[in-house]
Amino acid sequence: MHTAVEEIRKFHAELREIRHDLHAHPELGFEENRTSEIVAGKLAAWGIEVHRGLARTGVVGVLHGRRSASGRAVGLRADMDCLPMRETTGLPYRSRHDGRMHACGHDGHTTMLLGAARYLAATQSFDGTAYLIFQPAEEGGGGGQKMVQEGLFERFPADQIYALHNWPALPPGKIAVRAGAMMAATDEIQITVHGRGGHAAMPQLGVDPVLLSAHIITALQSVPSRNIDPVDALVISVCSMQTSQIGAFNILPDSVTLIGTVRSFRPGTRDLAEVRIKQIVTGIAGSLGGSAEVKYQRGYPATVNAAHEAEFAAQVGDKVFGRENVVRDADPTMGGEDFSYMLQQRPGAYVWLGQGGGQTGCFLHNPGYDFNDDIIPLGAGYLAALVEDSLPLPK
Repeated sequence: MHTAVEEIRKFHAELREIRHDLHAHPELGFEENRTSEIVAGKLAAWGIEVHRGLARTGVVGVLHGRRSASGRAVGLRADMDCLPMRETTGLPYRSRHDGRMHACGHDGHTTMLLGAARYLAATQSFDGTAYLIFQPAEEGGGGGQKMVQEGLFERFPADQIYALHNWPALPPGKIAVRAGAMMAATDEIQITVHGRGGHAAMPQLGVDPVLLSAHIITALQSVPSRNIDPVDALVISVCSMQTSQIGAFNILPDSVTLIGTVRSFRPGTRDLAEVRIKQIVTGIAGSLGGSAEVKYQRGYPATVNAAHEAEFAAQVGDKVFGRENVVRDADPTMGGEDFSYMLQQRPGAYVWLGQGGGQTGCFLHNPGYDFNDDIIPLGAGYLAALVEDSLPLPK
């Protein structure tokens, strides 16, 4: 096993305690005050220069290697926020705050980067600078974008940037990475369909927006099936439908509101989807005697790995985990990530770290999910190896 992993195993118990504490005290985006205090305190205790305030609760540790002749720097990013979910695990360290839960493993990500930081501070076995970026508000808040907008890379000019995310679909001890898109762009649509309410027994006197909505929902699926290249990928999901008249069985409502999401990888596909959705919605509503408007809100862009950095991340994985445990052709997922904003500014890679089902056997964003503590030294050691291999000391 890689030296960094073995060294970090020596303080695995302490890292596990940190992770359990973070899990028990989850904080939502831009509210990670307690978490950032813990992070800043640990970094300072290990002699790492601490900077706070980016994106309100963000923390950046600056660690110089044994030498600085290379003039180069690498960034490592971990997210800190939780989800607005109620935990059902029943674990001894379950969330103390009802309606808030670390259901995506950000408590583990923060802990692994702290583990890497402690090891790197003790060894300083690299030539250059490591920036340890603890980011708030990944879960929909766009904390990564906020940090970039507030001058992350002007103040901490990393040449490369890497992030690690646990992945329950992979067994522990494996990683997955690929060049190109790893995660999708995540957009939101809100469609309001207007008709004319009336008695359900005399529909000819009104315009039924429920019927209009049914035609719209079906027709929207023609965009991925008939408007884009079959080898491309696009998802349009209408996830919520609410009428202006609720509870009555014999009244046609005046309007219906549809809410959904659009996921894509390619910018051109994203643009086409927005145009076609608006055309279909307004066209169908108008042709059936009603009207409609679409609010299309763009969310995170696609998370796109640079080819060179993706292969470098895989090569480091070969050394840490063994080549047979590195998946280089991982299928991308339609989930989203605001690490995408950092990858738009610097070349880098987003890597999945296998964790299996963890203690509770659940996937991400499940109320029964828990991070697998066994992989903490693996992830922390891998992050440390990324620094040491990208900023090698002269032999």
